[in-house]
Amino acid sequence: MRLDKWLWAARFYKTRSLATDAVDGGRVKLNGLGAKPAKTVKPGDRVQLRAGEQDWEVVVLGLNEQRRPAEEARLLYQETPESARQRALATELRKLAPAPLGDQKGRPTKRDRRQLSRFRGS
Repeated sequence: MRLDKWLWAARFYKTRSLATDAVDGGRVKLNGLGAKPAKTVKPGDRVQLRAGEQDWEVVVLGLNEQRRPAEEARLLYQETPESARQRALATELRKLAPAPLGDQKGRPTKRDRRQLSRFRGS
C-alpha cells in the first residue's frame, strides 16, 4: 500500500493530497529514512511523522484501502511509548505557555503602533 494512502486511511491527514504534501515536504519518515508518497508500507514498518503540531512515531499493524471511522483507523497502528510520552509532555507545555498577545484585544491603537515602531527601531 502507498505511504500517502496509508497516512490518509489511518487518519493522520484529512486528505490524500495533504498526506502527499507532508511526505514530499520531509515531515514523514519511513523506517528512519525519507520517503516518497508512493513508497510501499507493510506491517512492521516504523513511521515518524509530524501532523499539525504533534510528532508521532508509530508501528504499522495493518493496512486498509479505505478511510474508516477513527476507532477502526487506530487499529492500523500502534504508537511507541516514547512517542506517547513526548506528545503528552508537549501538550502540557502548550497548555502552560502564555498565549502570545493574549492580553491584547482587537486592533492596535495609535499609541500601540508608535510603541511597536520605537521597539523595532523604525
